[in-house]
Amino acid sequence: MSALPPPLARLIQELVKLPGIGEKTATRLAFHLLRTERRDIDLLADALVKMREETKLCSVCLGLTAVDPCDLCSDPQRDAGSICVVERPADLIALERSGQFKGRYHVLHGCLAPLDGIGPDDLRVAELLRRLQDGSVREVVIATNPTVEGEATALYLARLIKPIGPRVTRIAHGLPMGADVEYADSGTLGKALEGRRDM
Repeated sequence: MSALPPPLARLIQELVKLPGIGEKTATRLAFHLLRTERRDIDLLADALVKMREETKLCSVCLGLTAVDPCDLCSDPQRDAGSICVVERPADLIALERSGQFKGRYHVLHGCLAPLDGIGPDDLRVAELLRRLQDGSVREVVIATNPTVEGEATALYLARLIKPIGPRVTRIAHGLPMGADVEYADSGTLGKALEGRRDM
């Protein structure tokens, strides 16, 4: 028999499902929420529900947005002739924070990982190739993570894109191998974008 009331135990079980949250942290968070004022709990619950209901994928870049197309894709000041390809929406946000890239983005929603059963058809590659068909894109910057899977994805994309015509570049390896773009600081990401190279 558990010493925890069932609603508290259920909250802990749900919190443990979040990445990086173990049972001790989940318990600490649950007890913190238990001491939090009802109004703040209601605001948190409302934010979670609204996030789930109102966040969608941009029909152009496949990044996260509340309006379609997203602000980055609809901004006439951004260079439509340059597309930066990233693995995940969090990578787009991290690169945008660097302030160095002034073009548009494309989110693959993953990378090639054959051992995990993730192939080209599981990524948003077809949408990227469609964006390149009209010939208006001069450069595709591949900013996949510097992991084995990210490198394989970059090479695969380069082979597909080069025959279409745009210049294909890869962000410089200012990021250490095995690191995630999402967690890099904006200075490192800025230097990596400045030092990109042809593939």
